[in-house]
Amino acid sequence: MRAFILVFVFSLFWLVAPTQAQVVSNANGNGAKTKDIERVVSAEQAQSLAKALKDERLRGVLVAELERLAGDDSKSDAKSIEALEPGSKRFGLSSLGVRIAAKTRAAAHSLSNELSDFWTRLKNAPAIFKELTGQEAKVLWSAISNLALIILVTVSSFFVFRALGKRIDRKFGEVALSAYLIKKTGFVIGSLVIDILVVLFAWAVGYAVSAIAFGPIGEVGMLQALYLNAFLIVEFAKVGVRTVLSPATAGLRPIPLPDSGARRLNYWVSVVVSILGYGQLLVAPILIQQISDFAGHAVGVIISLVAIFVLLAMVLLNRSSVTDWLLEARQLKLGSPVHRVIARNWYWPVLVYLMVLSLIVLTRPSTVLLPVLGASCQILGAIVLGSIAANGISRSIKDGLHLPADINQRLPLLERRLNFFVPKALSFVRGLIALAVIGFAFDTAGIIDLGAWLESELGAKAATSIIRAALLLLIGFVLWLAINSWVDYRLNPDFGSVPTARESTLLTLLKNAATIFILAATLMFALSELGVDIAPLIASAGVIGLAIGFGAQKLVQDVITGIFIQFENAMNVGDVVKVGDTIGTVEKLTVRSVSLRDLHGVFHIIPFSSLNSVSNYMRGFGHYVCDMGIAYREDVDEAKQAMFDAFAELREMEEYKADILEDMTWFGLTTFGDSAITVRSRIKCAPGKQFAIGRAYNAILKRIFDARGIEIPFPHQTIYFGEDKNGRAPAGHIALRREDEQPSIEKVEKPADKVRTTNEVKEGPKPTLGDDNPPDVNS
Repeated sequence: MRAFILVFVFSLFWLVAPTQAQVVSNANGNGAKTKDIERVVSAEQAQSLAKALKDERLRGVLVAELERLAGDDSKSDAKSIEALEPGSKRFGLSSLGVRIAAKTRAAAHSLSNELSDFWTRLKNAPAIFKELTGQEAKVLWSAISNLALIILVTVSSFFVFRALGKRIDRKFGEVALSAYLIKKTGFVIGSLVIDILVVLFAWAVGYAVSAIAFGPIGEVGMLQALYLNAFLIVEFAKVGVRTVLSPATAGLRPIPLPDSGARRLNYWVSVVVSILGYGQLLVAPILIQQISDFAGHAVGVIISLVAIFVLLAMVLLNRSSVTDWLLEARQLKLGSPVHRVIARNWYWPVLVYLMVLSLIVLTRPSTVLLPVLGASCQILGAIVLGSIAANGISRSIKDGLHLPADINQRLPLLERRLNFFVPKALSFVRGLIALAVIGFAFDTAGIIDLGAWLESELGAKAATSIIRAALLLLIGFVLWLAINSWVDYRLNPDFGSVPTARESTLLTLLKNAATIFILAATLMFALSELGVDIAPLIASAGVIGLAIGFGAQKLVQDVITGIFIQFENAMNVGDVVKVGDTIGTVEKLTVRSVSLRDLHGVFHIIPFSSLNSVSNYMRGFGHYVCDMGIAYREDVDEAKQAMFDAFAELREMEEYKADILEDMTWFGLTTFGDSAITVRSRIKCAPGKQFAIGRAYNAILKRIFDARGIEIPFPHQTIYFGEDKNGRAPAGHIALRREDEQPSIEKVEKPADKVRTTNEVKEGPKPTLGDDNPPDVNS
């Protein structure tokens, strides 16, 4: 919105230039155009020209203007260039500087003539009002008397139909307050159609009454036709204003204005439209027809000045409220200092523009004002439409995009991706809208000729290339979004078949590879459409790739090894693997590395080039191998039976029986150790379940061995007391107690040099698992 205001203020000052240029170009037209103009000159226009030539003042101004236009400065400029170019060639200088100097000189000369002509017209401006004869009021009163009936019928019909239309507008507004953007736009268009129909119905009633009441039946007089046409144009203009401001229903208002501001602005703009519309389309033509062209022109000037005065009063009376609204409601006080300065001084450029407009009214023919006002309205309309579009985009992305619940369940990441990319894309669209409004404003003001540039070969090629590049980017984004959404859907276990670990890994790699390929291809094609030669880019990419291949051999080895690992299905996400000396769960796989999380929660990133072998604990099935050490004095058969009994108990447990695939395999006695003999058994389990089953089996086996008195050997320690010089060892203090006697601190004697002998440790009572009060062997 702030950018549109700046464009409006800047471009309005250029409206005088195209108007003056249009007058000059019409005066400098070729002979063919002059003949065409002669063919369409009417008798009334010829009579008006004759009257103008009889006036000495006007004749002098016309002769001065013709003499100025008859002077051909191009020949003198050409001679100057011819005189200067040989010297420039002698000195080795380019003629570009000479041509720029000639153009600058011509522009300065033209500006000087324009200023001189403007000053002459401004001095002669008071003479315009000398053309008033004093009969204008009488003629206008007579015309109004003749039009009283048709005015009463038309206005009454309009208010009746408008009252009915307001009821529908209020209902539309109530629904549109909570409607989304597209639905609200539909209600705004519906309200616009209703307003147009109201105007057409009122105009049709007035036309019917005029055709019946005045003159022959079916014919409409000239005076009535002037009024009906003025009514239709003025009310259509008011319909456009009401559509933008919507003073009665806030729900249908496309621009963010407060209710009071919308009503006030609608009132003032409607007054100005009525003054200009009925003044230029009804009052001035009546006076031209019944008195003279000069009288009509003088009254038209007065009407235009009155409209400008009303606009000046509107700006001055509302400057404080508009400033407060810009600073508070639009939050410009939080913006940059430039925005705050614009918000506090917005009315100065508008006042200057209105003063320039008043000077145009006084110094230019009456036909010049309407093109200037038309251009101003076009720029203002473009700014309003751009603001509506920009505000609509801002509102649509304010709270983000919300997809239906079923789509979110199937594609859980789609909404998040859209909310990341779509606001940025729409912000880019807002920038394009701003550029389009700026281009249209500059073209309308005559600063640039946008239409001619677009029709030229360069402009057409540039516009086509930009559109094609934008479409390519859009297609690339849609393709990337579709592939990622499809992968998300396939990996979603709640819909369709549950993906295997291999499918999850390969789909993830496919998504990453497709993202890289789409990004590279889209950028290459987009640059190609913009005129960039991508052949050197591709060749450079090949050279850079070759250099990287030599300089980053490890990276290339990582990628190649990773590709073969995936083809051989060596591991997938979720597998428990041993890579080198690291055992952990695979959390992430790329084409370059594998990421593991070990038992302690440490996250390891291991490049594929460092892999000599991969041990996967999750392929097909798993074995838990139990190597149990028992004392030499124990019976192997008894230990075997205990181990099978423990397996039978394990198999009855609900949480483990489904994961035990076969009966336990007995391998028998495998090794004779230093203090134990080892017996081995093996349990076949579902892949990945061998660890939990092994822990549960060990717990059951320990309990059964303890219950049956099967000794599990453990290391013993021998204490050596040392000897003196005579070979005698110090005495060991031994404390004895009965088995039924509880240890007591008061009863136990604790000599300072008490020690424990090896025999006491071996022969004392064994502490049992879970004993809360183990025997104190030191007592």
